[in-house]
Amino acid sequence: MASDKDTPSLLGGKLSVINVGLDKFATELADHDVPVVHLDWKPPAGGDPALAALLSKMGA
Repeated sequence: MASDKDTPSLLGGKLSVINVGLDKFATELADHDVPVVHLDWKPPAGGDPALAALLSKMGA
């Protein structure tokens, strides 16, 4: 059986984050001195599937 020393750590280095959507996540990370880039993203058509389907037909 492998020991922890033999297994590479997923988060072995310094953490940096790209946050998509919720402001609160980016704020909490920044408050803990984690480098974070926040992308203010919202679903197309406000999340309405029917409106998004219409927009996609228009090429928008």
